[in-house]
Amino acid sequence: MAGLINFQDEKEVKEFLDNLGVEYRYQCYKEKDPEGCQRLADYFEGVKKNYTQAAQVLKHNCESHGHGESCYKLGAYHVTGKGDVTECLKTAYSCFVKACNTTGKKSVDACHNAALLALDGRALEGGPDPVVAHSYYKKACEGGFAPSCFNLSALYIQGSANVNKNMPEALKYAMRACDLGHVYGCSNASRMYKLGDGTEKDDKKAMELMNKAKELHGQQKEQQLKFGE
Repeated sequence: MAGLINFQDEKEVKEFLDNLGVEYRYQCYKEKDPEGCQRLADYFEGVKKNYTQAAQVLKHNCESHGHGESCYKLGAYHVTGKGDVTECLKTAYSCFVKACNTTGKKSVDACHNAALLALDGRALEGGPDPVVAHSYYKKACEGGFAPSCFNLSALYIQGSANVNKNMPEALKYAMRACDLGHVYGCSNASRMYKLGDGTEKDDKKAMELMNKAKELHGQQKEQQLKFGE
Protein backbone atom coordinates (compact mmCIF):
# COMPACT_ATOMS: atom_id res chain seq x y z
CA MET A 1 0.00 0.00 0.00
CA ALA A 2 1.16 3.51 -0.85
CA GLY A 3 2.49 5.49 2.05
CA LEU A 4 3.67 2.50 4.06
CA ILE A 5 7.38 2.17 4.83
CA ASN A 6 9.17 -1.09 4.13
CA PHE A 7 11.35 -1.27 7.24
CA GLN A 8 13.32 -4.13 5.69
CA ASP A 9 14.58 -1.74 3.00
CA GLU A 10 17.55 0.17 4.47
CA LYS A 11 17.48 2.87 1.78
CA GLU A 12 13.76 3.48 2.25
CA VAL A 13 14.15 3.69 6.03
CA LYS A 14 17.05 6.16 5.72
CA GLU A 15 15.01 8.37 3.39
CA PHE A 16 12.06 8.23 5.81
CA LEU A 17 14.25 9.24 8.76
CA ASP A 18 15.95 12.04 6.82
CA ASN A 19 12.54 13.42 5.88
CA LEU A 20 11.52 13.30 9.54
CA GLY A 21 14.55 15.42 10.42
CA VAL A 22 13.62 17.99 7.78
CA GLU A 23 10.03 18.08 9.04
CA TYR A 24 11.06 18.56 12.65
CA ARG A 25 13.52 21.33 11.75
CA TYR A 26 10.72 23.15 9.92
CA GLN A 27 8.37 22.75 12.90
CA CYS A 28 11.01 24.03 15.31
CA TYR A 29 12.65 26.91 13.49
CA LYS A 30 10.02 28.04 10.97
CA GLU A 31 6.79 27.33 12.80
CA LYS A 32 8.45 28.02 16.19
CA ASP A 33 6.63 25.04 17.66
CA PRO A 34 8.13 23.98 21.04
CA GLU A 35 6.88 20.42 20.59
CA GLY A 36 8.50 20.34 17.16
CA CYS A 37 11.78 21.42 18.75
CA GLN A 38 11.49 18.65 21.32
CA ARG A 39 10.86 16.15 18.55
CA LEU A 40 13.93 17.48 16.74
CA ALA A 41 16.07 17.09 19.86
CA ASP A 42 14.77 13.55 20.33
CA TYR A 43 15.54 12.86 16.67
CA PHE A 44 19.15 14.01 17.02
CA GLU A 45 19.53 12.07 20.26
CA GLY A 46 17.72 8.85 19.42
CA VAL A 47 18.13 8.49 15.66
CA LYS A 48 21.29 10.36 14.75
CA LYS A 49 23.10 9.85 18.08
CA ASN A 50 24.32 13.41 17.66
CA TYR A 51 24.20 14.64 21.24
CA THR A 52 25.89 17.96 20.44
CA GLN A 53 23.12 18.97 18.06
CA ALA A 54 20.51 17.59 20.44
CA ALA A 55 21.94 19.76 23.22
CA GLN A 56 21.82 22.85 21.00
CA VAL A 57 18.14 22.28 20.21
CA LEU A 58 17.33 21.58 23.86
CA LYS A 59 19.06 24.82 24.89
CA HIS A 60 17.15 26.80 22.25
CA ASN A 61 13.82 25.25 23.23
CA CYS A 62 14.39 25.73 26.95
CA GLU A 63 15.62 29.32 26.72
CA SER A 64 13.32 30.53 23.92
CA HIS A 65 10.13 28.65 24.75
CA GLY A 66 10.56 27.52 28.36
CA HIS A 67 9.67 23.98 27.26
CA GLY A 68 9.69 21.81 30.38
CA GLU A 69 10.90 18.55 28.85
CA SER A 70 13.71 20.33 26.99
CA CYS A 71 14.79 22.11 30.17
CA TYR A 72 14.73 18.80 32.04
CA LYS A 73 16.83 17.03 29.41
CA LEU A 74 19.23 19.96 29.16
CA GLY A 75 19.67 19.77 32.93
CA ALA A 76 20.50 16.08 32.63
CA TYR A 77 23.08 16.90 29.93
CA HIS A 78 24.73 19.45 32.24
CA VAL A 79 25.01 16.88 35.05
CA THR A 80 27.39 14.74 32.98
CA GLY A 81 28.65 17.17 30.32
CA LYS A 82 26.83 15.23 27.60
CA GLY A 83 26.60 16.80 24.15
CA ASP A 84 29.65 19.01 24.73
CA VAL A 85 27.76 21.22 27.20
CA THR A 86 29.55 22.42 30.32
CA GLU A 87 29.46 19.90 33.13
CA CYS A 88 27.94 22.09 35.83
CA LEU A 89 25.55 21.15 38.64
CA LYS A 90 24.54 24.78 39.17
CA THR A 91 23.39 25.08 35.57
CA ALA A 92 21.71 21.67 35.80
CA TYR A 93 19.89 22.82 38.93
CA SER A 94 18.60 25.98 37.22
CA CYS A 95 17.34 23.87 34.30
CA PHE A 96 15.56 21.45 36.63
CA VAL A 97 13.97 24.31 38.57
CA LYS A 98 12.73 25.84 35.33
CA ALA A 99 11.28 22.49 34.23
CA CYS A 100 9.77 21.92 37.67
CA ASN A 101 7.80 25.15 37.36
CA THR A 102 6.11 23.99 34.15
CA THR A 103 3.25 21.54 33.73
CA GLY A 104 5.14 19.30 31.30
CA LYS A 105 5.35 15.53 31.54
CA LYS A 106 8.83 15.75 33.09
CA SER A 107 7.98 18.44 35.64
CA VAL A 108 7.78 16.11 38.66
CA ASP A 109 11.02 14.37 37.66
CA ALA A 110 12.62 17.81 37.42
CA CYS A 111 11.34 18.80 40.88
CA HIS A 112 12.82 15.60 42.30
CA ASN A 113 16.19 16.28 40.68
CA ALA A 114 16.16 19.87 41.92
CA ALA A 115 15.59 18.55 45.45
CA LEU A 116 18.44 16.04 45.10
CA LEU A 117 20.82 18.81 44.00
CA ALA A 118 19.63 21.14 46.77
CA LEU A 119 20.59 18.46 49.29
CA ASP A 120 23.83 17.63 47.50
CA GLY A 121 25.00 21.18 48.16
CA ARG A 122 27.27 21.65 45.16
CA ALA A 123 24.52 23.33 43.13
CA LEU A 124 23.78 26.07 45.67
CA GLU A 125 26.04 28.87 46.86
CA GLY A 126 25.31 28.25 50.54
CA GLY A 127 25.73 24.47 50.51
CA PRO A 128 23.04 21.87 51.25
CA ASP A 129 19.59 23.34 51.85
CA PRO A 130 17.04 20.89 53.33
CA VAL A 131 14.29 23.53 53.23
CA VAL A 132 14.62 24.01 49.48
CA ALA A 133 14.89 20.25 49.00
CA HIS A 134 11.76 19.79 51.11
CA SER A 135 9.78 22.20 48.92
CA TYR A 136 10.74 20.45 45.68
CA TYR A 137 10.24 16.95 47.10
CA LYS A 138 6.79 18.01 48.30
CA LYS A 139 5.85 19.39 44.90
CA ALA A 140 6.99 16.20 43.16
CA CYS A 141 5.25 14.03 45.75
CA GLU A 142 2.01 15.93 45.24
CA GLY A 143 2.46 15.21 41.54
CA GLY A 144 2.55 11.48 42.28
CA PHE A 145 6.31 10.87 42.17
CA ALA A 146 6.89 8.06 44.68
CA PRO A 147 10.67 8.51 45.23
CA SER A 148 10.06 12.12 46.30
CA CYS A 149 7.45 11.02 48.83
CA PHE A 150 9.91 8.49 50.22
CA ASN A 151 12.74 11.03 50.40
CA LEU A 152 10.42 13.53 52.06
CA SER A 153 9.63 10.90 54.67
CA ALA A 154 13.38 10.36 55.19
CA LEU A 155 13.88 14.10 55.74
CA TYR A 156 11.35 14.01 58.56
CA ILE A 157 12.88 10.87 60.06
CA GLN A 158 16.41 12.29 60.06
CA GLY A 159 15.52 15.84 61.04
CA SER A 160 17.88 18.81 60.76
CA ALA A 161 18.33 22.32 62.02
CA ASN A 162 15.94 23.53 59.32
CA VAL A 163 13.51 20.63 58.90
CA ASN A 164 12.45 19.35 62.30
CA LYS A 165 12.19 15.63 62.98
CA ASN A 166 8.51 14.75 62.72
CA MET A 167 7.58 11.07 62.83
CA PRO A 168 3.83 11.49 62.10
CA GLU A 169 4.75 13.43 58.95
CA ALA A 170 7.40 10.81 58.14
CA LEU A 171 4.74 8.11 58.34
CA LYS A 172 2.33 10.17 56.25
CA TYR A 173 4.79 10.43 53.37
CA ALA A 174 6.02 6.85 53.73
CA MET A 175 2.39 5.76 53.32
CA ARG A 176 1.99 8.05 50.31
CA ALA A 177 5.11 6.50 48.75
CA CYS A 178 3.76 3.03 49.52
CA ASP A 179 0.39 3.85 47.92
CA LEU A 180 2.33 4.90 44.81
CA GLY A 181 4.13 1.55 44.71
CA HIS A 182 7.41 2.34 46.47
CA VAL A 183 8.72 -0.83 48.14
CA TYR A 184 10.79 0.92 50.81
CA GLY A 185 7.96 3.32 51.57
CA CYS A 186 5.86 0.29 52.50
CA SER A 187 8.73 -1.27 54.49
CA ASN A 188 9.37 1.91 56.48
CA ALA A 189 5.70 2.46 57.17
CA SER A 190 5.40 -1.16 58.30
CA ARG A 191 8.27 -0.74 60.73
CA MET A 192 6.80 2.48 62.11
CA TYR A 193 3.46 0.80 62.80
CA LYS A 194 5.25 -2.16 64.38
CA LEU A 195 7.26 0.10 66.71
CA GLY A 196 4.56 2.70 67.27
CA ASP A 197 6.85 5.36 65.83
CA GLY A 198 4.77 8.40 64.85
CA THR A 199 1.57 6.46 65.41
CA GLU A 200 -0.11 3.94 67.70
CA LYS A 201 1.37 0.44 67.50
CA ASP A 202 -0.63 -1.69 65.09
CA ASP A 203 0.76 -5.15 64.35
CA LYS A 204 -2.01 -5.94 61.87
CA LYS A 205 -1.33 -2.80 59.83
CA ALA A 206 2.42 -3.46 60.04
CA MET A 207 1.91 -6.97 58.62
CA GLU A 208 -0.36 -5.69 55.83
CA LEU A 209 2.26 -3.16 54.78
CA MET A 210 5.09 -5.69 54.96
CA ASN A 211 3.09 -8.07 52.77
CA LYS A 212 2.50 -5.26 50.30
CA ALA A 213 6.24 -4.50 50.27
CA LYS A 214 6.98 -8.16 49.51
CA GLU A 215 4.34 -8.20 46.77
CA LEU A 216 5.77 -5.06 45.14
CA HIS A 217 9.29 -6.47 45.39
CA GLY A 218 8.14 -9.68 43.69
CA GLN A 219 6.47 -7.72 40.90
CA GLN A 220 9.63 -5.71 40.29
CA LYS A 221 11.77 -8.85 40.13
CA GLU A 222 9.30 -10.40 37.67
CA GLN A 223 9.42 -7.30 35.48
CA GLN A 224 13.23 -7.35 35.51
CA LEU A 225 13.26 -11.01 34.50
CA LYS A 226 10.84 -10.38 31.64
CA PHE A 227 12.89 -7.41 30.49
CA GLY A 228 16.00 -9.58 30.44
CA GLU A 229 14.43 -12.39 28.42
